[in-house]
Amino acid sequence: MKLKAIREKIGYQPLLLGAIALLASAALAVASNATGAAIAAAEAKDLRDSLSEVLPQGLADNDFLTDTVDLKKGEKTITIYRARQGGVVKAALFKVAERGYAGDIQVLMAVDTDGKTLGVRVLKHAETPGLGDKIEVKKDKWIKDFDGKSLGDPSPEKWGVKKDSGVFDQFAGATITPRAVVKAVKGGLEFFAAHKAEITG
Repeated sequence: MKLKAIREKIGYQPLLLGAIALLASAALAVASNATGAAIAAAEAKDLRDSLSEVLPQGLADNDFLTDTVDLKKGEKTITIYRARQGGVVKAALFKVAERGYAGDIQVLMAVDTDGKTLGVRVLKHAETPGLGDKIEVKKDKWIKDFDGKSLGDPSPEKWGVKKDSGVFDQFAGATITPRAVVKAVKGGLEFFAAHKAEITG
């Protein structure tokens, strides 16, 4: 009878709901603590693998994930990963982005201390499959055309697709996409040049 009386009281259901929510929160906290380290390690491995794709093998003997500097580019903060050999900075690795046809195209690039691109890869995009996705290295070798390029090679006015009197190929039916990648890489090189002392120092 007492249990029935307790159930009929107004505060019973909110208290029960609160207790269940508290137990669920505690279970989630325990699960998060148990898997947090493994998730962080997996994310670090993914990032290291991505960065290693644009960096020539053997160029770095440091852990560039822990050798970083944060710099402002407009309102955004860009994390620069520094590849060193014998304690000397040999390259900077960072992400840049430009608006493509269907959204932002995120580009990862490595630049040596002379301002030349060592490698460029597209990390994320929403471009049209079969047309704009040729910016992915798995679909086409087009992205490798940026290797060894700098602000002086080609000259600044030639940093564009051929349709715009530049030197880079475009894709039939998807000119906006390669145009955005070219702009992103050029912008990345300009950013590196403007902050070279902070990056290499």
